[in-house]
Amino acid sequence: MDPWHLSSWRNKPILQQPHYADPALLHNVESQLKQVPPLVFADEIMELKRQLAKVAEGHAFLMQGGDCAESFAEFNTAKIRDTCKVLLQMAVVLTFAGSCPVVKVGRLAGQFAKPRSSDTETQENRALPSYRGDMVNAITFDEESRTPDPDRLMQAYNQSAATLNLLRAFTKGGLADLHQVHQWNLDFVKGSPLGDRYRHLADRIGESLAFMEACGLTLKDTPKIRETTVYTSHEALLLNYEEALTHKDEKNDLWYDCSAHMIWVGERTRQTDNAHIEFARGIENPIGVKIGPTMDAEELLRLSDVLNPYNEPGRLTFITRMGADHIAAQLPPLIQAVQREGHKVVWSCDPMHGNTVKTAGGFKTRFFDRILEEVRNFFEIHYAEGTYAGGVHCEMTGQNVTECIGGAQAITEQGLADKYDTFCDPRLNANQALELSFLIAEFLKKYNVVRKPRNSK
Repeated sequence: MDPWHLSSWRNKPILQQPHYADPALLHNVESQLKQVPPLVFADEIMELKRQLAKVAEGHAFLMQGGDCAESFAEFNTAKIRDTCKVLLQMAVVLTFAGSCPVVKVGRLAGQFAKPRSSDTETQENRALPSYRGDMVNAITFDEESRTPDPDRLMQAYNQSAATLNLLRAFTKGGLADLHQVHQWNLDFVKGSPLGDRYRHLADRIGESLAFMEACGLTLKDTPKIRETTVYTSHEALLLNYEEALTHKDEKNDLWYDCSAHMIWVGERTRQTDNAHIEFARGIENPIGVKIGPTMDAEELLRLSDVLNPYNEPGRLTFITRMGADHIAAQLPPLIQAVQREGHKVVWSCDPMHGNTVKTAGGFKTRFFDRILEEVRNFFEIHYAEGTYAGGVHCEMTGQNVTECIGGAQAITEQGLADKYDTFCDPRLNANQALELSFLIAEFLKKYNVVRKPRNSK
């Protein structure tokens, strides 16, 4: 391949990009972004890569989740705190009930841009540019709102910085203390059967901590009990933003995209000869790639060669988004090809995107039982192949939304309208996310048991 440099992606074909009417204004904003402080740091990025290497080796589990698309209008402390609480709840369920260390990665502090199936949207015989996330334009259907605005790149950076500040305060300042697990329950979860199940688990954790302290272990001052780390991630869609926040580390002379700890390339932009893969191959961050049902083994191996030429554990995560109807037929040949060539990757399951449907009432939704079916198939397939089902990637929120049908909360098609708040894709609410985590914990105990894959050396 041609030598990589920071702007070499600009010489490649690129998809899913907005059209900016004023190139000079865009260049000015890019220049400003090159001068701002990094959002994350190289040492943090490398630590996440080390943690993901443990996942690749079968000794930990990747929990990646958060909003479909972050919003400028809905930015507030409560929403970030509640999302953090749900991630902590899910992680503690997987850690305690599933007997598995958990690497926590949020879709936070940068998930502002979304690929779209069409460049335009038509309402009442009027066509305007599609909404591509608050980083690009606004959801209001008028010409001014839908015109891509470069200043939104800087607004996304500023909100990401504030989000990271809050996230670090929550996870290092007491919220993540395992002595406080009861307080992670959100108000609308408390009265549900899942709330009771979570409280029972929290009681068991409290009893375990009390026993160890009775034995003379002073746990309240132990960082691993009081604090945790939630890493950040987003889809690296707008490469001018990613380039501007990419810096060379003085200690090792390597490039790090300091917009997030981990970035991923989406299903629509993962072509090996296009711009997004070109950019991703030259940075040191852990890279995710969304893998849909059209992926074939040859293309997957090519992606692995390009993005992880030194076969470094923790560098590359394949996030499968097959859909419940396709995963049984499509995933096994891909796993077999990767195993045959000896590629060291993390396998993670996105059970959301392949199971999206539209109701007669016009709501885009997902059925919880289909989400669960894809996750179950994911674990069963990996067990059958002797490989490790290493993670799950889901769109979820700490808000009491009604966007996905089913689950213990029994949201119906008619009930979607009660609190359907998403700007893009339907998300699991805290009840559904917690239910999913208990089910994943059962799969972990049944299929993985925190072991190396059966065919590993």
